[in-house]
Amino acid sequence: MKKKLVVLIPALNEEKNIREVIQGVREAITGEIVVIDDASSDSTARVARAEGVKVLPLLLRLGAWGATRTGIRYASQHFFEIAVTMDADGQHLPDAIASLIDPILSNRADVVIGSCTERGSVPRKLSWLFFRMITGLDVRDLTSGFRAYNAAAISTLMTADTALLDYQDIGILLALNKAGFRILEVPVRMRPRSSGHSRVFSSWWDVLRYLVITLILCLSKVDMSAVSGYRSEIG
Repeated sequence: MKKKLVVLIPALNEEKNIREVIQGVREAITGEIVVIDDASSDSTARVARAEGVKVLPLLLRLGAWGATRTGIRYASQHFFEIAVTMDADGQHLPDAIASLIDPILSNRADVVIGSCTERGSVPRKLSWLFFRMITGLDVRDLTSGFRAYNAAAISTLMTADTALLDYQDIGILLALNKAGFRILEVPVRMRPRSSGHSRVFSSWWDVLRYLVITLILCLSKVDMSAVSGYRSEIG
């Protein structure tokens, strides 16, 4: 039996934020909430369970995409029609989930990205510009993890081609674009993290590492002749 919506929340050491995130999602939408605990060393999993949601505990730390893909696998195995991925740090506002899933419900898109370019620091914006240039992807917010996928996209994300992507942001978009999915970007508001800091853009060294790894990924996967058909709702 198909189920309508699941919200997937990968989490690493987010015990201070996860309760508020879960409660916000519960108030915003009707659907299942799944927290993927990426081998946290704090009480993230315990706090999430206390909120009554499904928790998928990882014994080994898989990183952002490994944890997210675990949730995607759950969505695939349980026949969900739409899967939304969002961060556990409080940046993504649950009220925006409706805007994310609407283009899928109305069959205008297969994949929807919640875009908030205003949040971009100088390093982040430089990385966005760099990777737009080398991939041809016309996506303004390349690192947003606030996304919605339809059932067909969920199935594609479970193929071997997406299994080992370290930084999922651009690699996943390239894989989905190559497969011919309609990718739509919609504007959303985001807020600063409730606590902690970005693990990717926290220092120039982290930015450099991100650039190098993602550049290698892009060079191995990008097909410039296939990068087309992208539409945006951002004016």
